[in-house]
Amino acid sequence: MIKHQLSNGVRVVLEKIATGRSVSFGIWVRTGSRNESVKQNGISHFIEHMLFKGTDRYSAKDIAEVFDGIGGNVNAFTTKEYTCYYAKVLDEHLPIAVDVLSDMFFHSRFDQGELEKERNVILEEISMYDDTPDDLVHDLLAKAAYGDHPLGYTILGPEENLLAMTPDDLRAYMDEHYAIPNTVISLAGNFGDDVLDLIERHFGEFRTAGIEQSSSSPVFQSELEYESKQTEQNHICLSLPGCSLKDDRLYAMILLNNAIGGGMSSRLFQEIREKRGLAYSVYSYHSAHLDSGLFTIYTGTAPKQTEEVLKVSMEIIEEMVTKGMTESELAKGKEQLKGSLILSLESTSSRMNRIGKNELMLGRHYTLDETIERIQSVQMEDVRALTKELFSHPFALAMVGQSDKAIQGFRRDQLAAHRPDQTTTGL
Repeated sequence: MIKHQLSNGVRVVLEKIATGRSVSFGIWVRTGSRNESVKQNGISHFIEHMLFKGTDRYSAKDIAEVFDGIGGNVNAFTTKEYTCYYAKVLDEHLPIAVDVLSDMFFHSRFDQGELEKERNVILEEISMYDDTPDDLVHDLLAKAAYGDHPLGYTILGPEENLLAMTPDDLRAYMDEHYAIPNTVISLAGNFGDDVLDLIERHFGEFRTAGIEQSSSSPVFQSELEYESKQTEQNHICLSLPGCSLKDDRLYAMILLNNAIGGGMSSRLFQEIREKRGLAYSVYSYHSAHLDSGLFTIYTGTAPKQTEEVLKVSMEIIEEMVTKGMTESELAKGKEQLKGSLILSLESTSSRMNRIGKNELMLGRHYTLDETIERIQSVQMEDVRALTKELFSHPFALAMVGQSDKAIQGFRRDQLAAHRPDQTTTGL
């Protein structure tokens, strides 16, 4: 991996893969929904959409036709902490991809007519999301866990915000947040020796000062959020504070998650789905942010089975807290983690994402051998200590369904007794 700085200070990270014929190119900006105000919420995602709606040189149709014409892919995504614009093309077409994406990045028109059309597209996206309760419940969960902190905001934003936004609002936000300190260019694949000259030509004139991103750290809230919908299932999320991207315990957290609900051999899946048949979809996941994290359990189950699912879930977690992981689970988790990491490196897109995100969020990089060593170095005692800390907090809980009766009687503090310095109270 090569790290370079353009003449204006923009960071560039590159990973050469000479054995293939593709190259993935990404522009990363450290701004997302957590960097927005209440009234701005949704603007990062709106800007992401609008950068595909035309420049002085390329119309929206032209952008699509350019990439279709070279057999490439172009897209973008917005998260709570960053936005990425990317393309994957044949190595010979990299100059075309850099030219078009840089023009979109610097010279998008934000035409009023296009903005009105795209506003409606995003409103439809919000409606689609609201009609998908197993997605909606995760947004409710963020609010239950983070309250009024921007990490609790949705990425799409509320409809009233979208309806009020103007081209000037989008330009002003870009001027402030799309700044040199917040921007990283990443490439992975088969590129030539002149690639840095190519990037310098297209990004060396970037002069937006803006501000370097900063935000306050969240405080975990342990709240309850419920939304009534006519659904066949109750969609339930339970969450606890996890590990941040910078936390040395991150790999222990990932291994613990894998054992609890991270795959088909996990305890939740085997007990709730395979043994008892109480749910089709049951899993856990860990999401890491720059200064915080969330461990979350999701289940979709019939209303009449909700109390039983919650009871069984708590029994599984109680057993994990009191008895810990098995040596077999730890060894299997390490091999699973190493395997998914190594297999991902066969994709130029995955490599571009990995080095781009690491540079943007952490400013540091680990080699494959260093990463494997970090995984291998996790000891049973590390996981055991993290388990007791993780489940010593009251849960945040969110549910989408027809009735909240089943969750009103659920004690979200029932495992907090494992924390020796905490007196439990009813929640």
